[in-house]
Amino acid sequence: MFEWLKGEKKPGTETGRAAGATGASRVPSRGGERGDGTARGAATGVSTGAAGTRSRGATGTDGSRAEEIARAREAVDLATEFTAGAGTTRLANPVMTASGCAANGRELDRFFDVTELGAFVTKTVMAAPRSGRGTPRMAETPSGMLNSIGLQGPGIDAFCEQDLVWLAERGARVLVSIAGGDAEEFAAVAARLRESPGAEAVVGVEVNISCPNVANRGLVFSCDPEASARVVAAVTAELPSHWPAFAKLTADVTDIVAIARAALESGAAGLTAINTLLGMRIDTTAMRPHLGGITGGLSGPAMRPVAVRAVWQLHAAMRTGALPQAPILGVGGIATGEDALEFLAAGASAIQVGTATFHDPQAPARVRDELALALHRRGLGSVREVIGAAHG
Repeated sequence: MFEWLKGEKKPGTETGRAAGATGASRVPSRGGERGDGTARGAATGVSTGAAGTRSRGATGTDGSRAEEIARAREAVDLATEFTAGAGTTRLANPVMTASGCAANGRELDRFFDVTELGAFVTKTVMAAPRSGRGTPRMAETPSGMLNSIGLQGPGIDAFCEQDLVWLAERGARVLVSIAGGDAEEFAAVAARLRESPGAEAVVGVEVNISCPNVANRGLVFSCDPEASARVVAAVTAELPSHWPAFAKLTADVTDIVAIARAALESGAAGLTAINTLLGMRIDTTAMRPHLGGITGGLSGPAMRPVAVRAVWQLHAAMRTGALPQAPILGVGGIATGEDALEFLAAGASAIQVGTATFHDPQAPARVRDELALALHRRGLGSVREVIGAAHG
């Protein structure tokens, strides 16, 4: 089935960014292009072309590439599904936004129809309005960025009455990201969400246990199995049975499988892997930390290998029985369809596009199209065929 694994390259197959696979030079050419002719952004590593197109790639003109993508979209079944509690959630494709990178939909909807995504993941919302951390809040890094926003947001009441209603009216499928300073706040947010007039748009809840635990001196919930379990149990007790809860994990731990086990055994239907990595930059002119909050979350292509490892490790644990079977949402530095394919092969059932949208607001739609193209060129007819393929 996987001819490329045997070294049998199909005609016209584009194997991605790996220079060793394509023979392309790794020396950047003029105008910010790599040796293979693909334009890249310095911070995010994505092209500036419109959704479904790139500036003169392997297939020649934009027109011929668009035609190839259209054929791939027609031939490949991108649908994916999650079974949780009382039912199965089916998504038209496995591409989502990542929380915090596209606000709550209105901004991104100006660039492409957000209802065409598998799901739209909202900015993390807490019980009360929150102003976030002090400035500066962002800093560029090689192949990525640091952010120290601090979960700024309008609070769950305003979110339910305005943002979620708007998404529901647009017809979007919504994965709502929630957080709290303690398990009780998480539960209160989940309960309010359940009663929202836009609740029919919700396809699940992402439980951001990677945020600080105010009741425990800033400890991140997902660094401790017991704290993770308390939060997940509190949230799932408030959710309708057909809303799957995805526990969002951090890789800044010794054993991510232990945290995942605690979350799944406490009621989580799936996992999101991973949140940003804790990082820091020093302003060498002022000789002070660059970010107002001192540390921040590293995102973008620089973190992708860590995220792929985490997804692989979680899926491998499920295959051996060390973890219950559950869907994994892969996130971390995804900028192209080949990146998405890497996460799916590692074991993700769906993926999220985040930092790439800052450079290319159409990145989620483009990644969806490039994923269809990548699967089609490998002779695959569906996303389901490639999930976990790298495990043999």
